[in-house]
Amino acid sequence: MMDEPKVLVVDDDEDILEFVSYNLKSSGFKVETSKYPEKVIKKALQFKPNLIILDVMMPNIDGIELCEKIRATNEIKDVLITFLTARAEDYSQIAGYDAGADDYITKPIKPKVLVSKVKALLKRQGVFDEVVSDSNKIYEGPQIVNGITIDKERYIVTKDEFEYILPKKEFELLSLLASHPDKVFLRDEIYNQVWGEQSFVGDRTIDVHIRKLRKKFGDNIIRTVKGVGYKFTE
Repeated sequence: MMDEPKVLVVDDDEDILEFVSYNLKSSGFKVETSKYPEKVIKKALQFKPNLIILDVMMPNIDGIELCEKIRATNEIKDVLITFLTARAEDYSQIAGYDAGADDYITKPIKPKVLVSKVKALLKRQGVFDEVVSDSNKIYEGPQIVNGITIDKERYIVTKDEFEYILPKKEFELLSLLASHPDKVFLRDEIYNQVWGEQSFVGDRTIDVHIRKLRKKFGDNIIRTVKGVGYKFTE
């Protein structure tokens, strides 16, 4: 394993902070906590966490707004973010994903399940995987389809001479769909290949990410096959 994984937990409830912190520390994580959302950006810049766990309902700044602020801060904009909250309604999940969250965990939650979900999230960053040397990677050059250039080495998408630097999951979703134009990818297939079989994501995750891609590259670039999945139009 790489360096000790670091998690920043933000919640105005001290009991929740103690519960999450204790169980993560007991499982080998380095944990910092904060009950003051207005101080989180500064703390994250200093701590440089691999993952931030946010409560939604907090005084002064709610979790949705705080998530947006984190995503707008260059030094920490790529950190993994998940919400830990008792609010399980669809609208709050959609708001969370729209703000840039990677996942959504509802409470109450058992300690072992909490740790399992955190580990699954961190696997996305390769924190629990062996480091792969750049010299061992095979690069086949940019992929060009339907006027869109997807450069997997530079993590840049180009359309109409404009370069887009997408959030990681948006880039991976676009790359997957564009890898086989006109193939219908099943929802479960997309979940497994983009988020991983051991990942825990909400039912609307794909829909939110598809909507963001359509907003950037056009409504017709990705077609919905109702009740089945999505395909990239060639």
